[in-house]
Amino acid sequence: MSSAQPSSPGAGVRSVSGSLSALTMRGRSFLAAGLTAVVCAVVLDQRDLLRVGVLLSVVPLGALLTTSRYRYRLALKRTIAPVRVVAGTTARVGLELENLTRIPTRVLLAEDRVPYALGPSPRFVIARLPGRRRAAVTYTLRSEVRGRYALGPLRLRLTDAFGMCEVTRSFTGVDRLVVVPKVYPLAGTDGSGQWSGTGESLTRNAAASGEDDVATREYRYGDDLRRVHWRSTARRGELMVRRDEQPRQMRATILLDTRTVGHRGDGPGSSFEWAVSAAASVAVHLAGQRYGMRLLTDDATGGWTTPSTTEGAGGVLDDLAVVRLAGPGSLAEAVTTLTRTGGDGMVVAILGDAGQDEVEALAMLGRHGARCVAVLLRTPEWSSGMPERRLDKLAHSREHNAEVLRATGWSVAEAGAADSVPDVWSRVTAAGPGARPRMTLLPQGGGT
Repeated sequence: MSSAQPSSPGAGVRSVSGSLSALTMRGRSFLAAGLTAVVCAVVLDQRDLLRVGVLLSVVPLGALLTTSRYRYRLALKRTIAPVRVVAGTTARVGLELENLTRIPTRVLLAEDRVPYALGPSPRFVIARLPGRRRAAVTYTLRSEVRGRYALGPLRLRLTDAFGMCEVTRSFTGVDRLVVVPKVYPLAGTDGSGQWSGTGESLTRNAAASGEDDVATREYRYGDDLRRVHWRSTARRGELMVRRDEQPRQMRATILLDTRTVGHRGDGPGSSFEWAVSAAASVAVHLAGQRYGMRLLTDDATGGWTTPSTTEGAGGVLDDLAVVRLAGPGSLAEAVTTLTRTGGDGMVVAILGDAGQDEVEALAMLGRHGARCVAVLLRTPEWSSGMPERRLDKLAHSREHNAEVLRATGWSVAEAGAADSVPDVWSRVTAAGPGARPRMTLLPQGGGT
């Protein structure tokens, strides 16, 4: 929800000479005809023609003066539900206008400006609005293209009864609608063993780990005796109590290849858009398991999100909504960021045509014990007309990269244009570290 400061669409008296631009085509025609008639009447000494000329001139000028003197004070409140939508779905926008004065308004023509990607700007006719009253209108927006879009400002047009002039005023308030990539439900990893952070303990399965695994410390004056751990007390020979349980934080880094040279195809049917959708799906999936996440690209590193089942992926989705193909020619900086921290939890890499040097550097993370998942895109399937020699070279490079990653404990799967994100994710998580998943490979160069 957002609101704009009270605006005055008709505040202030504007001089007639300064308001002539507000005349409509009809008003200008009447004024021009009237002035012409007056001149002709003076030249020809025709009083009847003079009366007609004066009448034709007075009507638009009077309408202009009357309309310019209206002093309305209106407040606008714009509501967007939801403020973050998936590409291909709709959002509902509500506009509520409040007349802050006791003076009723005339009929208002309202137009809310929206970007071209969201369709034509919606227009409304708001009937006479009494003083201290409100009027509300709603409209829907839909976009197939992800992005962050500005809605507004709302523009109001006030006309006279004869259509001689039109006064336009605009609010200053602008709100944002975020269209995120398409998200697919995933199944697979439950995060077992992907713990990092400084928490002291987790809720454990007593049948698997036993009561002896409970973290304890020495008794301190004031501790609740109900927290005494008697088995540890008997073993240590001093009074021991259970520590306060603080869940450790699970973290995951999503590495997205945004290099122009790493992808093929154009628009929504490109390998890059498939990768962005896959990254968004993984983010939502891991957020549902209370992972803290960050998005890492070739030239940018997002901040860590707070583990949450509702808004945990929100920050990552916002970043993915505006990510573009604009990275450098290598993944060196992103790989350096990962290797410097040892991955800092789980790593999910979605790669296009990556160089062997960067992949070998990424492979080191598997040796450090981090849980690592890689999806390698068969990018030629998103294009056509590529020479056979080039296809063979890319296939050999991708096969080499997969072997290098698997050798160091990565779970690897390849994805083509015909593969769905959930199927690829199921394969890569079911394969296990270092395993070679069973896949049906499409012929090179076969797009959809």
